Amino acid sequence: MLLEVRDLHVEFHTRDGVAKAVNGVNYSVEAGETLAVLGESGSGKSVTAQAVMGILDMPPGKIPKGEILFKGQDLLKLKEEERRKVRGAKMAMIFQDALSSLNPVLSVGEQLGEMFIVHKGMSKKDARAKAVELMDRVRIPAARERVGQYPHQFSGGMRQRIMIAMALALEPELIIADEPTTALDVTVQAQVMDLLAELQREYNMGLILITHDLGVVADVADKIAVMYAGRIVEQAPVHEIYKAPAHPYTRGLLDSIPRLDQKGQELYAIKGLPPNLLAIPPGCAFNPRCPMAQDVCRTDVPPLYEVTESPVPRASACHFWKECLHG
Repeated sequence: MLLEVRDLHVEFHTRDGVAKAVNGVNYSVEAGETLAVLGESGSGKSVTAQAVMGILDMPPGKIPKGEILFKGQDLLKLKEEERRKVRGAKMAMIFQDALSSLNPVLSVGEQLGEMFIVHKGMSKKDARAKAVELMDRVRIPAARERVGQYPHQFSGGMRQRIMIAMALALEPELIIADEPTTALDVTVQAQVMDLLAELQREYNMGLILITHDLGVVADVADKIAVMYAGRIVEQAPVHEIYKAPAHPYTRGLLDSIPRLDQKGQELYAIKGLPPNLLAIPPGCAFNPRCPMAQDVCRTDVPPLYEVTESPVPRASACHFWKECLHG
């Protein structure tokens, strides 16, 4: 197993109380496999990824419980110096806002080359040559002429390609892509996702794709983990999720996707708002917004039930997963 997250909890201590951002997350990724993590803003997707990468601000963040196993080694038990050797070299992250993630006063060549200078001890000349090679690899036109340019001189799609190049620089075994197509138009989104999928196949990397857009992951993910209020509420192979969701929240997300055969009809929206993480509702956190909620949903937290009617392994944190599956 390349990466295994076990019973991970993350909380933030604030003046108003303790915000429980991640509440017992479990997932795994094999080499060459793509896991898509879905959910609304505030569901805990990015916080889980930051905990895996070791870039949480602590304090106010705190990891009171859990394990993050990378090739069997618990990263949470490593000293910061040892963790830094893993970060970038063995696992890397692509952030959602390339413009704010890149340094505006350094050329893209300097920023790409820094990885090779710090981790490989290369000279500036050799590092610049590697930067050009990487830019070519992610299909940035005229890379040799543009390596000395600054982030603001590139389009949004090209900046995102630079972020992908930075993540690939040291050929990591795992990449976490946090909303890699945010603020890009549909055509550029498709190009970026195709590029990621191609590079993943070439390097046999594990890929965690964080998004709120079910449309983005349909063609690239192997399996999906749906998060709500810091918990995974459904896990399944991608095609099983689209064919028959086993959790009302997943069904709501699917119903919210615009469809060509519903032209002129009102777009479905999940009622209500995500819960306040300082005061998560008792029972199932989704119960105030759930059309299927009954008394047990307001008192008992549902475990991740095995969906026994599925031909492949999948799970749902819903007391009424059978009714949802056949709804």
